[in-house]
Amino acid sequence: MSNVVVVDNGGGLIKAGIGGERDPAAVVPNCMGRPLSSKKWLIADQLLGPDADLTSATARRPIDRGHVINPDLQSSIWSHIFTTLLKVTPSQSSLLLTEPLFTLPSIQRSIDEIIFEEFNFRGLFVADSPSLVHLYEASRRPYGLVSKAQCSLVVDSGFSFTHAAPVFQNFTLNYGVKRLDLGGKALSNYLKELVSYRSVNLMDESFLMDDVKEKLCFVSLNVARDLQIARKPGRDNLFRCTYVLPDGVTFTKGFVKEPEEAKRYMSLYDPSPLQATETQNSVEHGKNNDDPDSRKRIDVSKVDLTKNEFSLTNERFLVPEMIFRPADLGMNQTGLAECIVRAVNSCHPYLHPVLYESIILTGGNTLFPRFAERLENDLRPLVPDKYHVKITTQEDPILGVWRGGSLLASSPDFEMMCVTKAEYEELGSARCRQRFFH
Repeated sequence: MSNVVVVDNGGGLIKAGIGGERDPAAVVPNCMGRPLSSKKWLIADQLLGPDADLTSATARRPIDRGHVINPDLQSSIWSHIFTTLLKVTPSQSSLLLTEPLFTLPSIQRSIDEIIFEEFNFRGLFVADSPSLVHLYEASRRPYGLVSKAQCSLVVDSGFSFTHAAPVFQNFTLNYGVKRLDLGGKALSNYLKELVSYRSVNLMDESFLMDDVKEKLCFVSLNVARDLQIARKPGRDNLFRCTYVLPDGVTFTKGFVKEPEEAKRYMSLYDPSPLQATETQNSVEHGKNNDDPDSRKRIDVSKVDLTKNEFSLTNERFLVPEMIFRPADLGMNQTGLAECIVRAVNSCHPYLHPVLYESIILTGGNTLFPRFAERLENDLRPLVPDKYHVKITTQEDPILGVWRGGSLLASSPDFEMMCVTKAEYEELGSARCRQRFFH
């Protein structure tokens, strides 16, 4: 059995396991939380327990905007994962750790101190996410373009930020990396503001709004049309759905009131005969319904505070829209499509056709329905006609980086690539870091 611990240390989730395995043993929040009704802090996997009531819970995160700002808290979370979840002995193991691109040297030093001086790992290898994603995709399709050309453009949209990173022969080309300061956390915060302004004050409900975002948000392929539909009353509005807040007694988790109602919008994009008929009937019913009491009933049910629930309409697609058009919100950022074009243009012209044809999407935000389709629609007008555009979403965008790390950790040369504890003690952090070509 491999004695290499692989940790994909994300801002939202930590994926940890043993090198050589297909899936991580633990996928847990990278934070601590304290419920309103308790004085005890819950850590990592404890936040996922069925009995954990996270209503108005206070969250402490070691990572902010992609960088470790609280090494002590990060150390506590790692310690819990290593001892309780993975049950490994660090002094007898090596560690493969992912680190964000362009991490500051001061942060690197504090991480090295934790790994070698606190946990006493015998070896360390630090990798960045894009190179591991490229490695995994190349190994999955040995006869595909990514493997043959040894070149790809990895779009990693996670909790803290979004990167468009060209990768060549398993090395990330740092000079070509473009960053968009928008991630899952910013999207959740925007959703909080919209819902709090329109219906119920949920500004303190971080965990709850993450759940709402993941279950109900999607990417629009035609924003102008969808905004018109979202203004319609009753059944004509294909986007309206209701989310029920936890009451702390009967249930401690929020949930979608009518899951089928939440999926009605899909008929706009791929109308199967059943969905199309259903939608048509509902639209006709809405048009022909002249009963004023019925109309009043629908209006009242928009926000039913007595039942502790709220409705969502255009929020469902306006939140992910931030990634594609941040300027609409007054942010001085370019959209994702232009970000990709700038990353490609920073590389040698010989690489341009290959990069456009081997775009790989990873990270939790790429799980929004229609994400890849919308990105291709936005990207095509910006790319010269002579180039093909091909976008691939990983089979599991959340675990893709970890699987690449697991693959690398199981290679025969891995131990030779690591910095050992003896080398760290002799040369220090800065000299050792030069080995990782970051």
